[in-house]
Amino acid sequence: MRAALIGLLWLAAMLPAAQAQPATSKAIFAGGCFWCVEADFDKLPGVLSTTSGYIGGKVANPTYAQVSNKSTGHAEAVEIVFDPAKVSYEQLLEYYWPTIDPTTKDRQFCDSGSPYRTAIFALDVAQLKAAQASLAALEKSKPFPEPIVTQIVLAGPFYAAEAYHQDYYKKNPIRYQYYRTSCGRDARLKQLWGK
Repeated sequence: MRAALIGLLWLAAMLPAAQAQPATSKAIFAGGCFWCVEADFDKLPGVLSTTSGYIGGKVANPTYAQVSNKSTGHAEAVEIVFDPAKVSYEQLLEYYWPTIDPTTKDRQFCDSGSPYRTAIFALDVAQLKAAQASLAALEKSKPFPEPIVTQIVLAGPFYAAEAYHQDYYKKNPIRYQYYRTSCGRDARLKQLWGK
């Protein structure tokens, strides 16, 4: 009995330790107006929360007025907290592409300027490689002829936007829907992606 127990303990010690998966992970995507990106990702199972904010610029703690003035270098973006047991980073990338127009530089739909650029802000080297692989796969299969100009970069500091921007589509559903429709977002996405 003792020999069998020692044998089991030895075998357990020789097996590689199981990698514990983190309870939550984060991802950051820019896709034009952060209200729309937030609304799109909140629909995805496995996404636990979304925060609208600013990233990619040179000013600490920027305000909406500073960012929209196009002087800080920041993009409007959304930080996504997700459960990797329910949705992987790769699945988030797959979901992201058809929610944007990746063919326009410094513009999304009716919003123009660098704050409205499309970008994937990788939080580590693994995310960077996954985003680059996702882009390469899209380049091979894309349903449109224009080149893809979406940036893939390592993330710098992310700054949460003002409270009135958080969950804007829920707090102001009529204004949000009018903005999204009049901006032509869904019409252009259907034209590009056929969905």
